[in-house]
Amino acid sequence: MTTDGLKVYINAVYDAFGQDIDYGILHKVYGAEPTGEARYSPAKCIGCEKKEAIGSPDPKHISTSYIERQNLTMRMSMRRFTRLTNGFSKKIENHSAAVALYMMFYNFGRRHATLGTTPAVKAGLTDHIWSVEEIIGLLEKIEPKSTRAAVSN
Repeated sequence: MTTDGLKVYINAVYDAFGQDIDYGILHKVYGAEPTGEARYSPAKCIGCEKKEAIGSPDPKHISTSYIERQNLTMRMSMRRFTRLTNGFSKKIENHSAAVALYMMFYNFGRRHATLGTTPAVKAGLTDHIWSVEEIIGLLEKIEPKSTRAAVSN
C-alpha cells in the first residue's frame, strides 16, 4: 500500500492493519505556488521521496500513479468532482450514491480499451458487460429508506 505524505495516513493505516502490511509513503516535493492567472493550477512537482513506513514495501512499487489516474478519470467523468463549479454534491448521501453508481458502471458497464472488456469480466466476477438497465435494475431491488421508516413506525 502506498499513500502520499499526509501525516494522518500513517496512523490510519496502522490502526487498520497493524504490522500486517507493507506500506510505503511517496512524498512529493513541490515548487513555488503559482500566482496571478496560474493560481488555479497546481504547483509543479519537482521531485519525490520514497519512504518505507510499515513492513517491507518494495521500493519499485511505492507509487500513487494508479490511484491518481483513477481520481483523474473520476473527476473528468463526474461534475461532482469538477473544481469551482456548482455541480458539487450538497448532501453526503447524494455524493455517496453518485460515487457508488459511477464505480459500478466503471467496473461492470464500461469497456476498457486496455482490457478489451470490463474489469469485472476480466476478474471473473461476471460473464458479460452490464447494460445501464441492468445496473439500474439493482436499485429497484433495494427498498428505499423512507419506505422502511414508514413501515417500522
